[in-house]
Amino acid sequence: MTWLIATFLIAHGAVHLAVWLPTPPTDADPQAPFAPDHSALLTRTRVPQAASHRLAVLLAGATTVLYVVAGLAVALGSGWAVPMAAAAAIVGLALKVLYFNPWLTLGILLDAAVLSAAVLSWPVGLA
Repeated sequence: MTWLIATFLIAHGAVHLAVWLPTPPTDADPQAPFAPDHSALLTRTRVPQAASHRLAVLLAGATTVLYVVAGLAVALGSGWAVPMAAAAAIVGLALKVLYFNPWLTLGILLDAAVLSAAVLSWPVGLA
């Protein structure tokens, strides 16, 4: 069970880079069903698109690093697996809420599940 949890955390973290790291597609060449670096909230507050993209990449990178560290901590049986998993989930949720798109719903649910598991210290592999 421990290795399954560790693998899930690392894989979930890696998905963040796969979604947010590539250069966003242009209107003439749409490659994704949504623009992952588009934030309605930041657009309304007149944050330049370049700054919005940099923030998305920064948050995605931080989420990835935190999830990978949490996964390694679980694999090694370290006591700091729980706070790392909680931090990863919180940053991941912030990213997905700030750049919300219905396509991100599964990611939101996964982050919420990781945060809940970390807070409840369940499963035992996270404790």
